[in-house]
Amino acid sequence: MAETQIGLKKAIRPMHLWAIAVGLVISGEYFGWNYGWGVAGTVGFLIATLIITLLYVTFIFSFTELTTAVPHAGGPFAYSYKALGPLGGAIAGYATLVEFVLATPAIALALGNYMHFLYPALPVMWTGIGFYVALTLLNLAGIKESATFALVITLLAVAELLIYMGIVAPSFKMGNFLQHPMPFGWKGVFAALPFAMWLYVCIEGVAMVAEEVKDPARNIPRGIFRAFSP
Repeated sequence: MAETQIGLKKAIRPMHLWAIAVGLVISGEYFGWNYGWGVAGTVGFLIATLIITLLYVTFIFSFTELTTAVPHAGGPFAYSYKALGPLGGAIAGYATLVEFVLATPAIALALGNYMHFLYPALPVMWTGIGFYVALTLLNLAGIKESATFALVITLLAVAELLIYMGIVAPSFKMGNFLQHPMPFGWKGVFAALPFAMWLYVCIEGVAMVAEEVKDPARNIPRGIFRAFSP
């Protein structure tokens, strides 16, 4: 009797990884980060963003090594479990769970606010819950379907950001940018770090699909580094 091989379906390619990585952080390009200007000023927030960029680039290099060495859907839990045992794995697992459990309703609530802004008759809370349920059902449909949907939505979101940048770029004036560069000094730079993280936060979630990637040792680095490319 032949043994049945149990495992997750390997359907993810580098382009899907790019879409998942960018899709995880694209909400931060629309909201969240801009509050950093209020606590640090323009130049202060730029410095905070550069600090967070350095942090995340080095973090992703390390994470990519771990993901390719241990291509497991558990992500940080799997790495910590192998290195530190059950207790270390449990701590990392719970920390990762908290991150994604809190991030998902925050984004759903933001979508509810956007829809309410466009159509005031729509209630914020129930619209957010509707998005949450719909996207959960989409994920339950399968990894390939979810990744394809993420690819389409991410391409549309990137296109919209490029259009917006093209519209506002001609009005940019360096004098306005430097008018209040660091009104709160270095204290403001430190206060802006959580807002700068919105530009990259959750990109490490790509590790969660490692077990469903075709040839993870080759494709995971390609997908993640493409996501970091300008």
